[in-house]
Amino acid sequence: MTDYLEILKPLPAVKNKIKVALFDFDGTISTLRQGWEQIMEPLMIEMISGNSSPDQELIEKVRDFIDESTGVQTIHQMFWLEKQVREYGRNPEIKDAWWYKEEYNRRLMEVVKTRTDKLIRGELSPEDYRIKGSYEFMEDLYNKGIEIYIASGTDDVDVQREVQSIGVKQFVKHVAGAPHRKVDCSKEAVIKSLLEDQGLKGGELLLAGDGKVEISLGVDAGAIALGVATDEVKRYGVNNFKRNKLIKAGAHAIVGDFTRFDLINEWLGL
Repeated sequence: MTDYLEILKPLPAVKNKIKVALFDFDGTISTLRQGWEQIMEPLMIEMISGNSSPDQELIEKVRDFIDESTGVQTIHQMFWLEKQVREYGRNPEIKDAWWYKEEYNRRLMEVVKTRTDKLIRGELSPEDYRIKGSYEFMEDLYNKGIEIYIASGTDDVDVQREVQSIGVKQFVKHVAGAPHRKVDCSKEAVIKSLLEDQGLKGGELLLAGDGKVEISLGVDAGAIALGVATDEVKRYGVNNFKRNKLIKAGAHAIVGDFTRFDLINEWLGL
């Protein structure tokens, strides 16, 4: 362990050279959606409560669910919301999960658009919306001949655009977001494709993410799982709340950003 790279468990004794790096996007590479929880929480409370005032128990229940479900495809969070609206019975106007997802996305995209407009006007640069060192790390992997994939629970059309907006598209072989009005898990689908369709062995895959979902999927697949416990406001340093979740998910190691990717490379034998 160093001050930068926290190694939690040993890598496989017999390790194949890494051929593919699969990154989560939001919170791992991009901060364009930083603060999405502050959009989802009031939406859920509003929809469950209807015209009544929310009690503290409901607020805590929503917060706990959002914390636990970080990294899953948004529609699954909205399935939960629809169920809660029905079970609480406080709001006579019950919508389906897809409606809630569209409303959440509409509110969130107002924030994202404000940020991307600053890029278009030149007020901020793509670097201002990237986790520190992420561009350089991806560039280094690309130059080493390692294929880079991005998988996200964000809608595919949006994540494609945002990968372009923050300036890392040129390094990425394939971007997979949530398919339109489908419940398929893009992260699980990419891992399955790499391992089964392309014949990749688990140890040849590096999976990096800030959510327990992708880390758990990576560990289950036998991949090397790098937990990226990012502070999305500062864009560097370790977020201890994320760190604890990533440790529980089984990450092999933890970093807070990619500024010392040389240490990550040394750990990986790259």
